[in-house]
Amino acid sequence: IRMNDQNCQDSCRGGSKVSDFTWEVKANDRAFHLKFKKKLFLCWKRRKYRDNAIKTAKYNMLTFLPLNLYEQFHRSANLYFLFVVLLQTIPEISTLPWFSLMMPLVCLLIIRGTRDLVDDIARYRSDRMINGRPCEILMEKSFCKKRWRDIHVGDVVCLQKDDFVPADLLLLATSEPSSLCYVETADIDGETNLKFRQALIITHKELVSVDKMAAFDGIVVCEEPNSRMHTFVGTLEWKGEKYSLDSEKILLRGCRIRNTDICYGLVIYAGFDSKFLKNSGKIKLKRTKLDRMMNKLVIFIFLMLVVISLCLAVAYSFQVVDFQAKHSYLNEFHRNSSPVQEAFLVFWGFMILLSVIVPMSLYITFEFVYLVNSCFINWDLEMYYSPQDIPANARNTSLNDQLGQIEYIFSDKTGTLTQNIMTFKKCCINGLIYESADPAHSIQLLAISWRWNKYADENLIFYDSQLLEDVLKDEDEVAREFWRLLALCHTVMVDEKDGQLVYQAASPDEEALVTAARNFGYVFLSRTQDTITTIELGVERIYQVLAMMDFNSSRKRMSVLVRDPEGKIRLYTKGADTVIFERLQPGCPNELATEKALDTFAKQTLRTLCLASKEVEDEFYQEWSKRHHAASVLLQNRSQALEKIYEDMEKDLKLLGATAIEDKLQDGVPDTIDLLKKGNIKVWVLTGDKQETAVNIGFACRLLSDDMEILDEKEIQEMVEICSESNNNFGGVLNCDSRLQQQQGKLALVVTGDFLVSVTPPPRPHYSPPPIEDHPSPLSWVPLGHAFAKAEESQASEKKSSLLAMVGEHCRIWQAPEDLAIRRERAFVDLATQCQAVICCRVTPKQKALIVQMIKKYQKVITLAIGDGANDVNMIKTADIGVGISGQEGMQAVQCSDYALAQFSYLKRLLLVHGRWSYLRISKFLRYFFYKTFASMMVQIWFAFYNGFTAQPLYEGWFLALYNVFYSAYPVLSMGLLEQDMSAKKCLEFPELYSVGQKNQLFNYQVFFVALAQGVATSLVNFYVTVWAFTDTAGPGGICDYQTFAITVATSALFSVIAEIIIDIKFWTILSFLAVSSSVILYSLMSFLTQNFSAFHMAPTIFRFLDVNQNALTEPYILLVVLLTVITNTMPSLAVRLLCHIIAESESRRSYQDSRMEVSAVELTAHFQRGSFGRRSSYAFSHKEGYAELITRGTSLRKKDTQTIGGISSNGGSMPATKDSPDPRTSVPVKESP
Repeated sequence: IRMNDQNCQDSCRGGSKVSDFTWEVKANDRAFHLKFKKKLFLCWKRRKYRDNAIKTAKYNMLTFLPLNLYEQFHRSANLYFLFVVLLQTIPEISTLPWFSLMMPLVCLLIIRGTRDLVDDIARYRSDRMINGRPCEILMEKSFCKKRWRDIHVGDVVCLQKDDFVPADLLLLATSEPSSLCYVETADIDGETNLKFRQALIITHKELVSVDKMAAFDGIVVCEEPNSRMHTFVGTLEWKGEKYSLDSEKILLRGCRIRNTDICYGLVIYAGFDSKFLKNSGKIKLKRTKLDRMMNKLVIFIFLMLVVISLCLAVAYSFQVVDFQAKHSYLNEFHRNSSPVQEAFLVFWGFMILLSVIVPMSLYITFEFVYLVNSCFINWDLEMYYSPQDIPANARNTSLNDQLGQIEYIFSDKTGTLTQNIMTFKKCCINGLIYESADPAHSIQLLAISWRWNKYADENLIFYDSQLLEDVLKDEDEVAREFWRLLALCHTVMVDEKDGQLVYQAASPDEEALVTAARNFGYVFLSRTQDTITTIELGVERIYQVLAMMDFNSSRKRMSVLVRDPEGKIRLYTKGADTVIFERLQPGCPNELATEKALDTFAKQTLRTLCLASKEVEDEFYQEWSKRHHAASVLLQNRSQALEKIYEDMEKDLKLLGATAIEDKLQDGVPDTIDLLKKGNIKVWVLTGDKQETAVNIGFACRLLSDDMEILDEKEIQEMVEICSESNNNFGGVLNCDSRLQQQQGKLALVVTGDFLVSVTPPPRPHYSPPPIEDHPSPLSWVPLGHAFAKAEESQASEKKSSLLAMVGEHCRIWQAPEDLAIRRERAFVDLATQCQAVICCRVTPKQKALIVQMIKKYQKVITLAIGDGANDVNMIKTADIGVGISGQEGMQAVQCSDYALAQFSYLKRLLLVHGRWSYLRISKFLRYFFYKTFASMMVQIWFAFYNGFTAQPLYEGWFLALYNVFYSAYPVLSMGLLEQDMSAKKCLEFPELYSVGQKNQLFNYQVFFVALAQGVATSLVNFYVTVWAFTDTAGPGGICDYQTFAITVATSALFSVIAEIIIDIKFWTILSFLAVSSSVILYSLMSFLTQNFSAFHMAPTIFRFLDVNQNALTEPYILLVVLLTVITNTMPSLAVRLLCHIIAESESRRSYQDSRMEVSAVELTAHFQRGSFGRRSSYAFSHKEGYAELITRGTSLRKKDTQTIGGISSNGGSMPATKDSPDPRTSVPVKESP
């Protein structure tokens, strides 16, 4: 096989070639792999096969300083600050002391560098711990204790129970029967249930000793290293034979060996070539709207400074010309330079002088505010879930303010809105419905009813006396086959613990079904590779497994082909009702009754599943088995070929019945959704469930209400088609129809995944839509209840005609010409976003992400996605905010999320309380930070008009250096950390106020420019009031000098901004008081330290202001000037705030009185009529692929002594006596048992 360096393409694609499989691994031969090199850069090459050592740390002792500085100066702000500091070193243009700008920059670099160093030290320790884990490697003819870093591709390693898998291994053999290996993948996908891998039969039989392991020289040919965790295609060449390899033979790095004493594996991918590390790519950086806006504002401020500096430099050039004309005796000083050259130097002088207006310390304080607000979320006991000891966790510390701006929430249903704890609730057998009686009565009967069955699980609360009586009589063949199917057709693995059977299932649904069969006497006892052992009403039966056709999302069904003890071959199939009904034999009895039963189950929000079986002729099986084996060893398109083979077998089935499983709502979900809707947040539910189940869950959780207008798919599709063909959208539709205008805010959309596919099909050239009256919709989807249809046909027709007529007359035209597909997509989004609630059923994980992306693309809104399973990861990553629920489906959603919660109900507090507070704090923090900077630093510009535009600084250098770091930092920090405008209780009581963040009312460009104007006005007052006060004040007191003037302006600026924040703070605590007080204390303390005689004597050029504060601020006149400036700045601000507060309070009071309403509880029943039996089972679609292919390999999964567990006697003697009853119930009409 030819080797090359190209990465392997996905083997599942039809275009793959055999030459793509270029990864060749030879067992026990390190020298073989050293020959291969891979081009790195130009003529540099590296070894193609990596070793197993990993290095995620970025720095070492030599590279930390240069590399970290290099990374930090990649930020444009840091680069600008460094540029200004370098300019400051040029004597001709230096206008500030070196420390005034150097100190904030050094503080910023040190803080960020320390944080990076701490993070890197943690990575280094993690690398050292992982690389140093012990393992056993086959060296020569014995296993030697080594470290993970010593492993190479081609090595044979030995693992023991509870060991982590060090690299991607081909499983060769284990101590278990048929070389089965139990693994836990919690570190990979968060799933805690055990999974199973099994070695090839040939390696299991041949590699039975260390000597044979050492002599093993097989060659594995497979795909290049890739990130596809769940696929692997390759072959093992050994002793002249080729053996097919797939993902069920591979142990992935990061898995943990469980319940298996010893296993041996061949290293296929090591180190960063392993699939787990290939998936550890960079996560897309999420940035908030405020963060992006702040960067734009900083750029604006910089450009503003450039323009101001340029204007002042031009003014200087005119000033110097006029000065030279009036004072010719000073021309000697300007003989070597022209006015333009001097103006050029003054320009850079002003750039240095005004650079302090670009708030360098803003970046330091900003990150600290985000971090502490994240800690508040983590510490909130109201979001702590004590039953499982799970607190809220802010995994991303830079998105807190965006939690207060959410407009759309995209939620999964199962496990997010519901508990994902499945309970067997009802069943339909042979057309008859069986269900539990009153739950309290059922619990009392359970202890008595299951005494005959020692295997019964008492946790299953399902009891129907008539059903139990029929089962024990064993006279109904359909009922017998029904329960036998549940005991045989599954991928559940069984273990024994404390004398009881313990089932390990791929999903909670499957475990509930097998447990129900177990309680009714059909006990799944054990399995091997080719057999399943059950106890059926006390009689042990062993079935030979001939084939297992596993579930996947496209098949939506699972089948098992078995030979029973009587020698007959039978096929048992369970799956989604749509795919099962398509494969029934013609004239199947009880089909209509079962369809009606499925309707009933769906209306009660139950998850349904259809069961069917048939007997297979031996001749047909022999021919089918050959084709099945040929397809199973294909390297290319194996799964597609197998599906075609399965289709041939799964035909002409006999319907047995249906099951119904309940998945209850989580606590507090209805109240949470109700509050979110009042907060102007639109909630969309994206689920794989069927329409009826999802819609009824929508009513149960108050997402939908009785007064809502629910638009059906056919109507939506026709509107979208006409609107897109005419290049229009739905902008004016709702405002033109009086009926729909009354329903504004009460529209809902329910669509399927098939419909979403049809929204954006490939554009059809020269297509003109047919008249709606004469042609049906081109879609092949199942409409939402065919008949919204029959009961309201005339009303729907009138509504459709009305809407379609308005579409052509009252729509706004889009500006840019777009192709048909884009217009159709935009038209759908435009309609959907005008609805209060949207439910998307039958959507795949990819479609969930595309829906989120579609809303972000066209609506430019802040989105949040919340889910609990691996199928929600794409949606969580795509949304602006991703929230993971620690649910029953593992932790993968949590691991990819920005915030982790234990319950959906905690979302209301996360958004309405913490989100609102964070947005309020960050907004006021930014506004006040910009204001205080402009108020204190703009005086440098006004001072330029009095010093001849020479870029002379007004303030003391130390004041400039310490102003943003110490003097004014703590009040603004307290505002960013502690500010509240209302308590948490009030935030939840008045969710309508959440819209403040959605409308960006607290910080936007208008607020910024108002802060800029207020800052400029404050600086003008501080400067010119002081100028006015210092006019003609020369005298013995000496209070008119430059330094006293500078101190007076500086003190006025500091106290003015402190007074402003005192007015602005609405939530005072002891910490707020200390923060404000600390500003005054630090100003006094640092002024004393930098202006005393000792400091002046030590460095007179640095400490120039000798005792100026002490001299100036002890003068009553100066204090009165400071007081006058503070009052002058404060009174207008106070008056404006008071006026705004009065107006806002009156408007809010009227708004609350109009909008407050009581929402009555909605009963969990259906709210629409169904006229169609086209359904799809929510269970089958959401179920994961099981272990069928693994189970069918090997000779025994795990040996069990079936006699060790007490059960039903072989003669059935322990069964209770039953009363005489009528013949088995086989009638077609649907009747519920008492």
